[in-house]
Amino acid sequence: MATTKVIDILDRAGIILQDNTNVRFPNAELLKFFNDAQKEVVLHRPDASMVNTTFACATGSKQTLPAAALRLTEIVRNVGGRSITQLQRRILDETLPNWHETVAGTNKIEHFIYDPVDPKTFYVYPKAVSGTHSIEIVYSSSPSDISISDFSSDTTVIALDDVYSNCLLDYILYRSYQKDSEFAGNAQRAMMHYQSFTTALGIKTQSDGAATPFPATNGAN
Repeated sequence: MATTKVIDILDRAGIILQDNTNVRFPNAELLKFFNDAQKEVVLHRPDASMVNTTFACATGSKQTLPAAALRLTEIVRNVGGRSITQLQRRILDETLPNWHETVAGTNKIEHFIYDPVDPKTFYVYPKAVSGTHSIEIVYSSSPSDISISDFSSDTTVIALDDVYSNCLLDYILYRSYQKDSEFAGNAQRAMMHYQSFTTALGIKTQSDGAATPFPATNGAN
């Protein structure tokens, strides 16, 4: 659980920017950069904001993740029942063409199908019945924007783990120096902080493997 307060990160940014009184960079603006920073972290590192929860299935094979979810990471088990394993859709399509219509018994969801190309949708087999089937799922979620009215005493903590606090600070500094890029050296400072941000996250040319542990094979289509 995070213990780093949002205002502490904003204060550190103000000190580095040599703007302790927040004349050039008001706290409200730095907070916008902070909210963007949290989303940027999760975009590249979905494992930075994971939710493990009970999911009440809708009737049918097709299921939709909660609104705050970015992508599915894992489906563990039926609540109070058997484990659930991933299966390629091609296998069911070829062996059980009518699998979308097969109804599951109580606590009897057996498999799930997931394609990262459609990250907020997954399928279950046999199909679920609303009010009967609940499953344990793990997904990456988008942090909600944080609002602060009193920047001197607010106790709101960051939505991510404390280990990401320096990444968030670097992103705020990157956006701040980018704003003043017409001044000598600020464009270079902006890039330096963005490089620190990306290096800390291990961002590669392709999406991080932590985005989804499932192999994006053709069999999922």
